Amino acid sequence: MSQFDVTVIGSGPGGYVAAIRCAQLGMKTAIIEKYPVLGGTCLNVGCIPSKALLDSSEHFENAKHNFANHGIIINEPKADLSRMIERKREVVDQTTKGIQFLMDKNKITVFEGVGSFESPTQVKVTKNDGSTETIESKYSIIATGSKPSTLPFITLDKERIITSTEALELKEIPKHLIVIGGGVIGLELGSVYKRLGAEVTVVEFMDKIIPTMDGALSKELNKVLRKQGMKFNLSTGVQSVERNGDTVKVTAKDKKGEEVTFEGDYVLVAVGRKPYTDGLAVEKAGVDLDERGRVKVNEHLQTNVSNIYAIGDVVVGAMLAHKASEEGTLVAELIAGQKPHINYNLIPGVVYTWPEVASVGKTEEQLKAEGVAIKIGNFPMRALGRSRASGDVDGFIKVIADEKTDEILGVHMIGARAADLIAEAVVAMEYRASAEDISRMSHAHPTYAEAMKEAALDATGKRALHF
Repeated sequence: MSQFDVTVIGSGPGGYVAAIRCAQLGMKTAIIEKYPVLGGTCLNVGCIPSKALLDSSEHFENAKHNFANHGIIINEPKADLSRMIERKREVVDQTTKGIQFLMDKNKITVFEGVGSFESPTQVKVTKNDGSTETIESKYSIIATGSKPSTLPFITLDKERIITSTEALELKEIPKHLIVIGGGVIGLELGSVYKRLGAEVTVVEFMDKIIPTMDGALSKELNKVLRKQGMKFNLSTGVQSVERNGDTVKVTAKDKKGEEVTFEGDYVLVAVGRKPYTDGLAVEKAGVDLDERGRVKVNEHLQTNVSNIYAIGDVVVGAMLAHKASEEGTLVAELIAGQKPHINYNLIPGVVYTWPEVASVGKTEEQLKAEGVAIKIGNFPMRALGRSRASGDVDGFIKVIADEKTDEILGVHMIGARAADLIAEAVVAMEYRASAEDISRMSHAHPTYAEAMKEAALDATGKRALHF
């Protein structure tokens, strides 16, 4: 029986990062992945492929609508969805091969098959041909991730009634895509097909889109996406989804309790994700799950079985790839006897629409509910020379600071390259910077990042210079 110091079950951004860090710290490490390629949901059917399609569709959008403004005259562009999908696969292939290279470089043993516990120290690998192999491990890290959720009355046929996985492999551009769910996944994939020519209707149960983010971001993104042609039906609860040939009918109730119907050729169910533990046999190891099927862990991500840890989407918390990676590093370092930490308040969230949306720290709504005295600085992207030069004038940056101490408590932004700009806010808040600290730092001109300085100036006595 092969013996290891650490065995990681699952090779997504949490699992493969945990394995690399364990190996770096001198531990003999194994990783188990049931699919032939490494990388988990994020690299194969999540973050990476969706961004590839978002970028391709954004190029098409610019060619169709924006090139002429820049003095670039071309014939009417046509969208070749099959080539976009092919390019997406190429990007995924390059990325997953990169993970395999890292496994080899760090001398991590890779097992292909389903990992399941036989005991707290033994994990069985069931391979695709049905054969099995059991390995012995001092520690195990559960990193099995999540899968798309649905509603109990919806039958996913994965042809016309689909999840994000199938939306990344469509053979045609929908005529009318109905998106159930106004969160990150639904808006990103809705944006892809809206740019390519589909009619897109979003049906959301809550009274706003991206409901977990700051209300100002939700309001602005709603306005911008409506301007782009996306339709929204908020405070609308789906009651049924029925397919008849190539037509799918969604029946719902609006905020007045009246029945409304939507008909399209595809329905994307994007109501979130749920933890994935199928086949893991945690009961054989004595590991407890909570009422939502997540693996129960303490503040050190340790289960009730002391040598077994769990990270990423399979435990409580935001289902974000970078959160999983941080947790993978933390567990590896804990096992090695170090004392790492994660500040969950400073895990940023991003929506890759265009303009992009990004957020870190607490929202205005949360701080007011907690009774914290705050001051707020805002700066519109259209006031920046860089934004006007590129034509990306939608959005703003909002800085929330403590009224007494001036410490930055939250930063919320929507605009060009917000996904990258949010890193400045994370660094600032990690070092407990004040709004004045940011306002006194030099920001290169002309850049989008100047909006961060200006919003910080606005938070410190309404001192914004360019608005």
